[in-house]
Amino acid sequence: MNKTAADIFDEYLAGKGLRQTNQRRQILDAFISVKSHCTIADLYDVLKKKDPSIGFATVHRNLRLLCEAGLAEEIKIGSGKARFELTFGQSHHDHLICLKCGKFIEVFDMQIERLQDKLAEANDFLPRKHKLEIYGYCRQCR
Repeated sequence: MNKTAADIFDEYLAGKGLRQTNQRRQILDAFISVKSHCTIADLYDVLKKKDPSIGFATVHRNLRLLCEAGLAEEIKIGSGKARFELTFGQSHHDHLICLKCGKFIEVFDMQIERLQDKLAEANDFLPRKHKLEIYGYCRQCR
């Protein structure tokens, strides 16, 4: 049986002695549905429309829990706001990031992947994960 993101989150919470709540489930569902690299404020805005009682700190805390559970990853760009990306069910990819507007472009290139493996092997290094972020300016911002 394939586990869902909700199954993984439930197991993670139970392991930490935390219980699943309606707000936690709303946060997970909203995060999965956003389908972009969102900030805490972005996700909070989406959730606030559905549940005005939800707090910013609750969204922040639970995004951190999603990261700890391996369902999300935090991406920081310099001194800018952290963004979060769903990792569950996603294939590996790298990012082109615009320094002006903050746009993220997901890219994948098998030649780059092979080169990274070759570099690791040449240095007797056993990689477990990697990320490539290239910073510059998108078409609209040049």
